[in-house]
Amino acid sequence: MRKKEARINCQIFQKQESVIKDITDKINRVKGVQEKAEFAEELQKEANVLLSCLDHDPKKLDCKNCHFITNVRKRTANLIIKAKKLA
Repeated sequence: MRKKEARINCQIFQKQESVIKDITDKINRVKGVQEKAEFAEELQKEANVLLSCLDHDPKKLDCKNCHFITNVRKRTANLIIKAKKLA
């Protein structure tokens, strides 16, 4: 069964999504916490682009979904960075 991907109809999201997916793939490929944390810091920066979007409209479903997904990714990046400090 094919996994159905949700579509967010926003050019800014679409552009950032490809960048974020690339960084996420890098995080998943590397083994060391230090390397993962470096990519997690990049992920935070890219997530901030979406969270500070000037076109954000809290009434639009696409914007709500974008912010939800982006906040989850940012929290994940924060956990990876915290793990680096514990290592």
